Amino acid sequence: MTLIYQPKAERKLSKAPSIDPTSLVLSSHAGEWTSIGSHNKIIESSFGDYTYTMDDVTVNYTEIGKFCSIASHVCINPVQHPMDRVTQHHMTYRKIMYNFAESDDDAFFDWRRTHKVKISHDVWIGHGAIIMKDVRIGTGAVIASGAVVTKDVEPYTIVAGVPAKTIKRRFSSETAERLLSIAWWDWPREKLEQHFDELNDVESFIEKHE
Repeated sequence: MTLIYQPKAERKLSKAPSIDPTSLVLSSHAGEWTSIGSHNKIIESSFGDYTYTMDDVTVNYTEIGKFCSIASHVCINPVQHPMDRVTQHHMTYRKIMYNFAESDDDAFFDWRRTHKVKISHDVWIGHGAIIMKDVRIGTGAVIASGAVVTKDVEPYTIVAGVPAKTIKRRFSSETAERLLSIAWWDWPREKLEQHFDELNDVESFIEKHE
């Protein structure tokens, strides 16, 4: 039997965030032109304008900048268990669930919140990557598929592996600094539309806007 693929009509986004109905989003914020894919779990996190996630993404206690691209099966800030207690099982802080108490361990959840991940702008996170707690990822960085990031990532660098290590820089240090100075991600929509066709040529873009 021959299978014929018929693509769906291209979905159009708008200023209002697009959140797939299969996703769970709790106490979080999404900016304009953002898109949350299917079967995501987003807890107490924020997404800057134009950032999107694909399917099966988990994000906890994270601040994400603008224009970030997050592939499927990415996990950002997997939550920690209490290794200093007799048991690491979550019954000691999710007490209500197991009928051990009428309230949960709020102090433990507050502790989790202090270990945020912060991701700057225009970051690409590849399929299945994991970003551990307290990590800072600089603007323009690339996290390779399957990487486990345990340390901060400098702007415009590419990291890969377990644990993730720097593979190379996307641009020279000078070019990276010039792009950071321009900060095109903060442009209003009108200016972005005006200069949209210039985004494919780094050198001419910098010369024109620096």
